[in-house]
Amino acid sequence: MTRVMFVSFESLPFVKTGGLADVVYALPKALNKDEFEVRVVMPMFKTIKEKYGEDMKYLDHIYVQSGFINEEANILSYVNEGVEYWFIENDTYFNRDGVYGYADDAARFSFFNVAVLEMMIKLDYYPDICHEHDYHTAILPALCKIRFNEIEAIRKIKHILTIHNLAYQGEYDKQVLFDYLGFDYRYYENGDLRFNDYCNFMKIGIVYADFVTTVSRTYAEEIQTPEYGCKLDVILKYRSADLYGIVNGIDTESFDPSTDKYIHHNYSLRNYITGKRENKRSLQYQLGLEEKPDTLLLGMVSRLTFQKGADIFLGAIQDILRKDVQIAVLGTGESKHEYSFKMLENENKGRFVYYCGYNEPLAHAMYAGLDMLVMPSLFEPCGISQLISMRYGTLPMVRETGGLKDTVEPLNEYTNTGTGFSFREYSSSDFLNIFNYAYTQYYEYPERWKMLIKNAMRYDVSFNKSAREYEDLYRKVLDK
Repeated sequence: MTRVMFVSFESLPFVKTGGLADVVYALPKALNKDEFEVRVVMPMFKTIKEKYGEDMKYLDHIYVQSGFINEEANILSYVNEGVEYWFIENDTYFNRDGVYGYADDAARFSFFNVAVLEMMIKLDYYPDICHEHDYHTAILPALCKIRFNEIEAIRKIKHILTIHNLAYQGEYDKQVLFDYLGFDYRYYENGDLRFNDYCNFMKIGIVYADFVTTVSRTYAEEIQTPEYGCKLDVILKYRSADLYGIVNGIDTESFDPSTDKYIHHNYSLRNYITGKRENKRSLQYQLGLEEKPDTLLLGMVSRLTFQKGADIFLGAIQDILRKDVQIAVLGTGESKHEYSFKMLENENKGRFVYYCGYNEPLAHAMYAGLDMLVMPSLFEPCGISQLISMRYGTLPMVRETGGLKDTVEPLNEYTNTGTGFSFREYSSSDFLNIFNYAYTQYYEYPERWKMLIKNAMRYDVSFNKSAREYEDLYRKVLDK
């Protein structure tokens, strides 16, 4: 039995700020339990303690001494849907309302990574593979191979680092390496732990991990270029032989239109026409839109940031609103975008609605009730929303980048194939062109539109295929 330890700062159902939480939740469940024994290790945040703390099992107590860090922590266990989670409880760093964005994040991340190793030693539990997720845990391979390498069981651990979004790297003053992580200065001087005179957790992880993965094949290629590499393209190109792109899936039990408790009318491929129509009516009523079931209803469920293409959507929206459409937007982000969407709602009552915030039941209702979901991202490592929307028969309209390109097949009128619509250039004009094309398909070719819905709902968005690819990679890294 191969022991695999997922190390992450977030996972559903405990805490989520992005798609990382979906992956760390769904992938362990999808792995072959006859071959892989999986544990997930994460911090015990305040919200987790309040909701789950009383039901957790106490395992042990550890002391963490690392540079200037001198802290204690409890190790607790909780089993969720057949997967055992180990939580590191330390009130100094984790008993807070949020997950990220604190002035001492460098110390918090450093403490957690060292605590994971102290936990292994105390529990006498050493995984064969550590699967680290994003920069928050990317320092772990270097700690194993440099600072804790005298312990054979730790030195033998293989490491796979998954990059969920390269834009976030954990770049800090070089003193973090010595003050919080206790590394010898020579590893900074020789360049292993240095990046432009700073400490960059992601760079260190890329250098020291045995394999590096990211969440789509196209994104794995893109990040090796200056345009998408976020200044790490040269290093990633150097590791290209050990860099893999594996497309994410979604938890198809949580997102299932036939059982979803958040939607008005459950449906499947068998009755999708009625199901989509009834959920559209319900969504229009819920949002205060005119109840016109035949009008094209498009929407966006997203963070409203530069990455997600809110600017080019806004650049095309006045032209879109001249047509027979309704638009719904759910999300928060940059204040300028929030303001623009609020103004659009004020000027287009009954046709445009903006919900500022995140609302899980409303998100599900939108996936079920929209005709089309727009994702005009500047870059998108994988993307989750387009997978969910296809599962619910809502056609995605995406820019051809990263995982959006890998998962959404554009309509081909000649072969009657496709699961949505896509465009290439990052511009409002290209966005508008593909919207006009989709608009024509909706109103003039209803049978073709139904064909696209059926294709989208049949597309395998589960983690099953991804899990098999990760299993192959786990076997491969053990032989390295």
